[in-house]
Amino acid sequence: MTGGKHTDSEDQQRRPRRWLRPVIAGAVLALAAGAGAAAVTVGMPTRVEDEPNRPANATTKTDPKKDTTPLAWGPTRGELATARELVSGWDEKQLAGQVIVGRYHGTDPAKAAKMVRKLHLAGVSVTGENVVDEAQVRETTAAVSRAVAADGRSFPAVIGVDQEGGVVSHLRGVATEFPEFERTGDAIEAKPGKGVAVTTEAARTTALELRDLGFTWAFAPVADVTVGAADPTIGSRSPSEDPKIAATAVSAAVQGYNAAGLVSTTKHFPGHGAVTGDTHLGLQELAFGKKKLKRRDLVPFDAAVDAGAPAVMISHVDVKAVAPGKPASMAAPIYDLLRDDLGFEGIAVTDSLGMGAVTTTTKKPSVAALEAGADLLLMPANSKAAHRSVVKALRSGRLERSLVEDAAAKVVAMQLWQQRTAGAVPVPGDVRQQAERASAALSEAASQG
Repeated sequence: MTGGKHTDSEDQQRRPRRWLRPVIAGAVLALAAGAGAAAVTVGMPTRVEDEPNRPANATTKTDPKKDTTPLAWGPTRGELATARELVSGWDEKQLAGQVIVGRYHGTDPAKAAKMVRKLHLAGVSVTGENVVDEAQVRETTAAVSRAVAADGRSFPAVIGVDQEGGVVSHLRGVATEFPEFERTGDAIEAKPGKGVAVTTEAARTTALELRDLGFTWAFAPVADVTVGAADPTIGSRSPSEDPKIAATAVSAAVQGYNAAGLVSTTKHFPGHGAVTGDTHLGLQELAFGKKKLKRRDLVPFDAAVDAGAPAVMISHVDVKAVAPGKPASMAAPIYDLLRDDLGFEGIAVTDSLGMGAVTTTTKKPSVAALEAGADLLLMPANSKAAHRSVVKALRSGRLERSLVEDAAAKVVAMQLWQQRTAGAVPVPGDVRQQAERASAALSEAASQG
């Protein structure tokens, strides 16, 4: 196995090495009564150790696409089989597009839609520069959805946004304002049971509100364990300086997103909270040894995997103990760490490929990330150029078609999960009011410490 790619047989036979044992608060599943508690039963199951093998029924034996056995990261085996069959018939341009989430400039919905349709992109990431008001956001998400449908794809577009709460909220003035994610850690530290409940409800209502606006993904929650004042990039975006508290917060948030039928993205693996420089500007080092990395930074990511995280974002940090000299997103040993040691089988997403840590160090970063083990490329500096480089690498043989097919199939399967789960969880008419109550409840719980 290289770069985190696995086959079906490997998925069935492999048992991850569980050297991590995060202490997750016993109240993670003891949510408040009402809509929040009921919603947690919908979506992905929390992963358990050594789940007994289930016998395949007759239908499964004759048609793998009808196998309803859920995978640890959300989709069923049937959805993944359907996705693999679909992408096997695509040409290089279609395959390349389906592993890219593009960036665009300006506020014209037609521009975003045209880019998605022309390049066959999985979708787009909406940033603050793309936002005018609620009506324009809805027009944008609808236009991108129509573009994917017009391209012959019957599953939803990846329409994502950084909506963490606090300082990183790209829908400011459009969606409900939530406090910074560190407040979840404060709430859990004050009263674990209540803290978990308000954290899950905040994620659930955030997800429902994003779905109401036309989004299918959120690039959250943040699982980084901050070191405090020396951390210039993450800071209050982190749930805590305590790995166990951070793990509890991230686990609760993942379950809230899953319950609402929105794809969450736990970030920034393998940890950005102890990095004292800004990867937006250039390559920064994480100088921890492996023991400290495992004991500290990896604990919340392990908890997220156990909670059923569908996607994990890979940072651009130079992790000296694992893959020195390279951005993590371009380093196969980092993906191996995520997949082999943490047992993650879902979608590995790069951090934005327009950041200085990548643009100043790596030629053809989109190709390099796929070679290393990425499944989805987020916001290349130039979406058209990134698409062209992946197509060229496929045609030249630098990228094996099977590797890109595997990545594309996982993205398609994830969108089939999102479509199915969202269909089972309607957005309530009072979603804004629910979100506002959840935001206030989180702030109140956090202030009781």
